[in-house]
Amino acid sequence: MERTAALPRPELLQVADAVARDKGIDRDEVLEAMEQAIQKAGRSKYGHEHDIRAHIDRKSGEIQLARYIEVVEEAVENEATQLPLARALKKLPDAKVGDFIVDPLPPIDFGRIAAQTAKQVIVQKVRDAERQRQFNEYKDRTGEISNGLVKRVEFGNVIVDLGRAEALLRRDELIPRETFRTGDRVRAYIYDVRAEQRGPQIFLSRTHPTFMAKLFAQEVPEIYDGIIEIKAVARDPGSRAKIAVLSRDSSIDPVGACVGMRGSRVQAVVAELQGEKIDIIPWSQEDATFVVNALAPAEVTKVVLDDETHTMEVVVPDDQLSLAIGRRGQNVRLASQLTGWSIDIMTEAEESERRNEEFRSRSKMFIDALDVDDVIAHLLVTEGFSSVEEVAFVPLEDLMDIEGFEGGIAEELQNRARAFLAEQDVRYDAMRRDLGVDDALTTIDGLAPVMLVKLGNKGVKTLDDLGDLASDELIDIVGKDQLSDEQANAVIMAARAHWFEGEGA
Repeated sequence: MERTAALPRPELLQVADAVARDKGIDRDEVLEAMEQAIQKAGRSKYGHEHDIRAHIDRKSGEIQLARYIEVVEEAVENEATQLPLARALKKLPDAKVGDFIVDPLPPIDFGRIAAQTAKQVIVQKVRDAERQRQFNEYKDRTGEISNGLVKRVEFGNVIVDLGRAEALLRRDELIPRETFRTGDRVRAYIYDVRAEQRGPQIFLSRTHPTFMAKLFAQEVPEIYDGIIEIKAVARDPGSRAKIAVLSRDSSIDPVGACVGMRGSRVQAVVAELQGEKIDIIPWSQEDATFVVNALAPAEVTKVVLDDETHTMEVVVPDDQLSLAIGRRGQNVRLASQLTGWSIDIMTEAEESERRNEEFRSRSKMFIDALDVDDVIAHLLVTEGFSSVEEVAFVPLEDLMDIEGFEGGIAEELQNRARAFLAEQDVRYDAMRRDLGVDDALTTIDGLAPVMLVKLGNKGVKTLDDLGDLASDELIDIVGKDQLSDEQANAVIMAARAHWFEGEGA
């Protein structure tokens, strides 16, 4: 291969070294950018149709510029860049298809336009390399706390200089009433790093719950060492927060360790968060205990869990209601976020009144349905029976175990309950027919006559009507206590079955 014309330029290497050091990128990337700039200038001079390549010697800095022509079999698609093998052999006796014939070109005397073009290419390439370096450096730092200086503030958004990159602290990620000026030091949580068209975007937050957790890890050595674990954090930024902690060492009190001597550790975090009040709560694997702890400083007298709806009813003394709820519902809202449970709070008086009302309504239901006196009805309610169906279908021994219910009474109650349900189904079936609900719906497992009446009242009268429903719509119509999500889906799929008949044939 022939040598191309070369011009020694050792100062190019010095410039490349300086740019690489200044921007923190690889020297070869700078030199490649320079080569592309020289190639662009060469094509501008000799014609863009030519394949002109530049090479800078990595040791001497000399520039080599040449035109490359590819050797092809016979068919030439571009005469400027290709040469048939027969003609190539005249220039290069050992040429073969796929080789390149290299014609050296004289060094370019950069004019003003060419120099400006080269500069733009170099600047753009260096900027691209710098952006890639920034992204590679920060993409694995998501989830860390970073310190920086405020570079400028634009429309409430804070641009932060992290030293090796810029980051954005948006206005909605700032603690309320918090202001920063140019030159202020700022500490924030890196919650996202994205490679976007205009370069890597690093997003910071001071309101993120994990920011508080990371601050505690910096202030509390036991958290950093893994002896104490932060299980959950809930924040109302700038106002109040709750943090649940667990100690893996029974000899260490997790709450005391986070508070520190005379509150020194927690106060350091409070100061960073602009005075945000922090409740430090011991975590418990018992959901009820965890919710009671989370509602501190309010006292709790009773807790009722509903696993199906993931709701917890919490009873507090009358004088603790406002404390449990908190200003504008803040305490119960944060406790709910922390525990993941939906929390309903009521006073002891409200709970007692509701319990009495339930007792009265259930007693009356049994009196009317089973034609019994109030003593028997009260006994059934006291023993936990809440529906006629339960009386009708529980094992007979469960009824006989109730004090005062001999075998004859228990059996009679069960017979009356079953007779009542049978009569009720007949009434509902007649109502269903009057509403025009198709008989085909009665064949679907899981749909009781009362449900068919509810569907008819909502205009759902055919298999197609039922098949068009979503599971949550069906549950809304028949009642949440009647069907689970799984059962509702099964009912809807059964209604749609006729849509697919014959497809497998």
